[in-house]
Amino acid sequence: MPISPHLLLPREPYARGLWVTAPDADADPETASGDAGPSFGDAELLAVPFDAGLAPEIDLPLPAAALLAHHRSKGEAGEIVEVPVATGDAVGRVLLYGIGDGSATALRKAGAAVARRGKGRDAVRIVLPAGPVAAFVQGALLATYAFRAGEEQTPGVTLEFVGDESEAEVDDARVIAEAVALARDLTNTPSSVKSPAWLAERAGEHVADRDVTVRVWDERELADDGFGGILAVGKGAQSPPRLIRLDYRPEGASGHVVLVGKGITYDTGGISLKPTGNMVFMKTDMAGGAVVIAVLGALAALGVRVRVTGLVATAENAFSGSAQRPSDVITQYGGRTVEVLNTDAEGRLVLADALAYADAELDPDVMVDVATLTGAIGIALGKGLGAVFASDDALAEALTAAGEAGGEPLWRMPLIEDYVPALESSVADLANIETGSTYGAGSVTAALFLREFTGGRPWAHLDIAGVGRSGADEGLLSKGATGYGVRLLLEWLAGLPER
Repeated sequence: MPISPHLLLPREPYARGLWVTAPDADADPETASGDAGPSFGDAELLAVPFDAGLAPEIDLPLPAAALLAHHRSKGEAGEIVEVPVATGDAVGRVLLYGIGDGSATALRKAGAAVARRGKGRDAVRIVLPAGPVAAFVQGALLATYAFRAGEEQTPGVTLEFVGDESEAEVDDARVIAEAVALARDLTNTPSSVKSPAWLAERAGEHVADRDVTVRVWDERELADDGFGGILAVGKGAQSPPRLIRLDYRPEGASGHVVLVGKGITYDTGGISLKPTGNMVFMKTDMAGGAVVIAVLGALAALGVRVRVTGLVATAENAFSGSAQRPSDVITQYGGRTVEVLNTDAEGRLVLADALAYADAELDPDVMVDVATLTGAIGIALGKGLGAVFASDDALAEALTAAGEAGGEPLWRMPLIEDYVPALESSVADLANIETGSTYGAGSVTAALFLREFTGGRPWAHLDIAGVGRSGADEGLLSKGATGYGVRLLLEWLAGLPER
């Protein structure tokens, strides 16, 4: 299991306050501070929330407020005070966990902290806090994610959530966490396994029985239909490229959104070869495509009422005698020609084909692409912010708000018209990178290149190169793929309440 199993228990046994020591057998059941069974159940840990008031809802052998004050606790999100207590003849542990200001951001952090403290245990029982419960559950589930290549995933700690009238929020959180975990799994899979054909097969398997239809173009069909960018990028690899189309059409759908994902299953840079250090992480260069697959698979469960089409342009950018060369001119879908000045700027070539196809054949109201596109964006925004470029202000605002609500913040970057000449070529309609260094701003010029293939439709480009991978195992993240983009796109598409 990539994330831990979980269940939801009713809060009824704890209506008169939690307790951790066995009640007096002769006590009046109407006034006793607990139920006839232990609050721990079969769990080894019991987690109870508290805020700045330092008044957790639990009876302890020591005054809770004094205990928290002794530990200099402030109730901040992620703060945990562990208290050993007697449970009959055994010793259990109570985790008093801070919830900060009770916001979605704070509860997501608190959930992750509690779940991480439970790793290595069979079960941890968690009393849900007040506020946006889904954010807390999401944080807890995602913090338990684990991936080991070539190993069958075994269940981790069982998270036993305790709360009333929380079923819908817990279920939504589960759906979203499972979607993020899928995106991480696909992205973390080694490229010795992960080819474009493999990715297409996994996409089809995942969306089966999820109200999503699938079409896959193989290399012959890509050639017949004129997808010159995808073919050019993939021509140097032994594993041929694919285009994956996923269609979700709920009954009575309003509007049509197209999501486009970059699916480069491994990126050597091609003839414009990457340095070894930069190449190590390039199995994750299809993170955008993984996000699109994961999002499409979650739409039905979340009751999304919008038609959504997902396009994943997938290829391996390999170094070989048959690979495209710097100075080659290729013809993209729709007929525009591009001079390839750098074969390591390949993501925009496959995305351009998919965007042009969507504009010509799908008539969408909105197009959004997501890609680990430029190293420049990581330098500009670091590891904590994704970038959004948009041709439409309302779309940019909606995606930014969804990112804030979903815990995946975006920063709007400019489409600078004065930089458009960077795309000029003397031998083709466009160049895939700037010649020289007159303009710089590689992430901006990459976005301007993509805009050329959107047909003037409302469009946004999410550059997740800085946030698509994590080098640390902390909070909601594990080392490796983050699945960044899944939560914010589902938040946007489903119109889910703030998390």
